[in-house]
Amino acid sequence: MDVEEQYFKAGKIAAKVREQIKTEVKPGVKAIDICERVESMTKQLGGGIAFPCNVDINQVAAHYVSPIGDTTTIQQGQLVKVDIGVHVDGYIADTAVTICLDPALAPMVKTVEEALAVAVKMVKAGVRASDIGATIEHTIKNRGFKPIRNLTGHKLSRYIVHAGRSIPNVAGYDLHRLEEGEVYAIEPFTVLSNATGEVRDGAPSNIYRFEKKRPLEGAPKQMLAFIQQEYRTLPFCSRWLLTRFPGPEGVKAFSDLLTSRCIMSYPQLIEKSGGPVAQAEHTVVVEKDGYRITTS
Repeated sequence: MDVEEQYFKAGKIAAKVREQIKTEVKPGVKAIDICERVESMTKQLGGGIAFPCNVDINQVAAHYVSPIGDTTTIQQGQLVKVDIGVHVDGYIADTAVTICLDPALAPMVKTVEEALAVAVKMVKAGVRASDIGATIEHTIKNRGFKPIRNLTGHKLSRYIVHAGRSIPNVAGYDLHRLEEGEVYAIEPFTVLSNATGEVRDGAPSNIYRFEKKRPLEGAPKQMLAFIQQEYRTLPFCSRWLLTRFPGPEGVKAFSDLLTSRCIMSYPQLIEKSGGPVAQAEHTVVVEKDGYRITTS
């Protein structure tokens, strides 16, 4: 299987999982059950998990992942973003959907989906990333909403979710031109017109990644070796590790890895004014005269 086939296999799995989970996110369902359902379906369909499933509610724009024992429950009136990452041999598909449980916010969700659609249609080799951002911003503002300016789409590489280059959601940033063969996740975020339109760092997200190898002994050494072997440079969550290394010894080993900075934590990203956030996302391959969506 060549590289492009692997990207498209990952995208097909991610799309199946996304479309199925849309039907399962309802009031009364726990966030942890959504996370575990997404992760389970991904494995059943033959994919690897590129990053822990994010279940981001209302003002949380990104990076909420359930820890062990999470009691967070979906409520009527919420906007629920489910962000899904799948890989096949390290080649990643990244896709997200917003489930709207407040009819008054349905136009905002439709707007972010339209912004994604027009952005994807611009993709081809030679196009400036900033021009795509300008189109996203214009589409969202033209419909009476506002984009989040300090969140972007991102280039994907093998075993790397954020590979350096970005696709902005507003004009004026990232003047680089897209190159044939590059793979990007494009992900506009939309808020109400009276919201700030920026995110800030919130509480820890329960998402982590390997940072640096240091001299260790005992359980921390075993845990770090497992992280390097199992996840490489991909993000992982505390729930996975503390299931694999249960009990007080596992908790202590995990804490030691954080303290020694062998692993780093991602924060939740919260809309500054506390307004609800909608998101839509596809992964696309840049071609000479156009694009192909892997997650359609």
